[in-house]
Amino acid sequence: MEGILWYLLASSRGGATRVRILRALDRRPQNANQLATELDLDYTTIRHHLDVLMENNVVKRTDDDYAAVYLFTEQVRSNWDTVSEIFDVVAPEEP
Repeated sequence: MEGILWYLLASSRGGATRVRILRALDRRPQNANQLATELDLDYTTIRHHLDVLMENNVVKRTDDDYAAVYLFTEQVRSNWDTVSEIFDVVAPEEP
């Protein structure tokens, strides 16, 4: 999982956007529309990145409805030190 996280968040195109999404989800679980509003990104862009994160077992949906909320998988929670390290490398938060 560590290698997947480094690739998805630090090495691939879109990594910085996925870091922004994960940071937002760390603050509170949200649906795709809420993420698009908070991050000021297009809904389809958010959905694309969420699909990539779901395919790689980083996030999961609460259900299949339109307003499904996204949460971290247990696998990511157990590797949270790696996620935090990537956050600091890719896009350190402003003080």
